[in-house]
Amino acid sequence: MDAGRREFLMRTAQGAAVAACGGLLWAHLLRQEAAASVLALRPPGALAEADFAAACIKCGQCVHACPYDTLRLARAQDGAPIGTPFFTPRTVPCYMCTDFPCVPACPTGALDPKFANIADARMGLAVIDEESCLSWQGLRCEVCYRVCPVKDSAITIQTHPRQLSKHAMFVPIVHSQACTGCGMCEEACPTDEAAIRVLNPKLVQGRMGEHYRLGWKSETPSSAAVPAESPAAAPAPSAAEPAAPAKAPGMDVLNEELEL
Repeated sequence: MDAGRREFLMRTAQGAAVAACGGLLWAHLLRQEAAASVLALRPPGALAEADFAAACIKCGQCVHACPYDTLRLARAQDGAPIGTPFFTPRTVPCYMCTDFPCVPACPTGALDPKFANIADARMGLAVIDEESCLSWQGLRCEVCYRVCPVKDSAITIQTHPRQLSKHAMFVPIVHSQACTGCGMCEEACPTDEAAIRVLNPKLVQGRMGEHYRLGWKSETPSSAAVPAESPAAAPAPSAAEPAAPAKAPGMDVLNEELEL
């Protein structure tokens, strides 16, 4: 084998090795991007993650428009797809600008141009670790409640009795229908590791299902709305046919008696 052919085969093998390594690296980056997208907290008005990823061109205009330096473009080591805008509440939360300058700065609509009210933002959902929360351990803290920009809607305080004391505990409760996910509660939490954290709602929220019926939430029709039947309308049971037992309202087939 001459030297030229040997060098050609060597370079071919090197090229194949580089291509294989590049393919493995690219596959790893794609898996990392897919996993990171679930953890990323987006600016207010962001579309659903799949639509946001398709529309965002990673230009950084929303980052430059943010007056508090809340937003950053993700790097390889950050918990978000590379180049996309995100924020870390423990470092700098979203301070809920009433004019939300980041939204009109987006040139592609990845931040919904129809977004009109900062209170409608759903950047994430605050979740409380009761085992680390000072209030849930019996101390008076309530910092997350006091800094919440929509307190008494997103976070309320409830009283719980103590086991060994006559004094009550005042504990924070998060209400998902009003929480904007701004992260001001997480940034202000005084514990070493925040006992309240903002996460993607898909990671922490379940879904009951439409086939479940909550009887205590449904409206019970008044007796006046149901016309009463006259005694003559209902035929009297014959002597050979016993009267059917009355059924309790709201019973389902699993609770009815089976006829054998």
